[in-house]
Amino acid sequence: MKRAFITGITGQDGSYLAESLLQRGYEVHGLIRRASVFNTDRIDHLYQDPHDQAVRLHLHHGDVTDPLALKRVIEESDPDEIYHLAAQSHVRVSFDQPLYTGHVGAMGTLNVLEAAKEVERRRDRPIRLYNAGSSEMFGASPPPQSEDTPFRPRSPYAVSKVAAHGYAVNYREAYGLHVVNGILFNHASPRRGETFLTRKVTRAATRISLGLQDHLWLGNLDARRDWGFAGDYVEAMWRMLQTDVPVDYVVATGRSHSVRDVVVAVFDRLDLDWEAHVRIDPRYLRPTEVAHLEGDASRIERDLGWKPEVGLDDLVDMMVEHDLAVAERERLLRDHGHGDVPRGRVTP
Repeated sequence: MKRAFITGITGQDGSYLAESLLQRGYEVHGLIRRASVFNTDRIDHLYQDPHDQAVRLHLHHGDVTDPLALKRVIEESDPDEIYHLAAQSHVRVSFDQPLYTGHVGAMGTLNVLEAAKEVERRRDRPIRLYNAGSSEMFGASPPPQSEDTPFRPRSPYAVSKVAAHGYAVNYREAYGLHVVNGILFNHASPRRGETFLTRKVTRAATRISLGLQDHLWLGNLDARRDWGFAGDYVEAMWRMLQTDVPVDYVVATGRSHSVRDVVVAVFDRLDLDWEAHVRIDPRYLRPTEVAHLEGDASRIERDLGWKPEVGLDDLVDMMVEHDLAVAERERLLRDHGHGDVPRGRVTP
């Protein structure tokens, strides 16, 4: 039985990846940060009582910014594969918290690489490591962006990811660590955080359709992105680690759409006039904008046979259906006298 270790297991990608690896027969270990409230809702459907027999999902408290604890957890879990997904991944927030974003994104990755190197040497058995990159690293470089496109980052988040990418390449070349960088373009799902564009739009639109709110506040409607489905993209992560020679790959759909396109698609599904409800808030504009990201994923399709199965239309349908169910539950609670109710989440 293979063992995998996932940082960021409670995030969108981590939950889909854990699900996929468990289905493949892996034993999965995940790193979670200690909190006074439960923050494991995306993986609750995978949870097994640790007292039961044959448990294959194990959660460990720790943080990628704590190198000693990180190394201890990796030694205890003794993984064959490490998937490093943890980061402060909200681009706009990175302008407000640049030091924290850089510390987690860059130094956190360095901590993971160093721990993997030391554990590998101590046990004399190889570890394969996946590092999560981002299309934001390309920044101002014109589309389409491929593995050969120069990085021109335009945010603290993107800069931290460029540093992490460089650390990963250095550890591969200097120490022979089997590490790959996945340069993933935007990907979403019903499990996406509600402050990220696609989920923010589907949550607001479904609530507007049921009279739970009136407006959706956004920033730049003209920015273009290449959106795919997170469930497809974790399959690419796994395939990248199964190769004998570590290679970095772009993961994308090859098609871009504007924020306005996404808004129109979502509101049309609900028979709503988007212009009657969408408002612009300058606070959501970035100090340095990235105009157009569109990936060229021909290399991973050629080498590994990966290509996305879910297009933007199907992704929008999936997310609208999910968030409409959440909004209906909110309205039901409100109509039965519960007043302002917390926004719930259903894990599909």
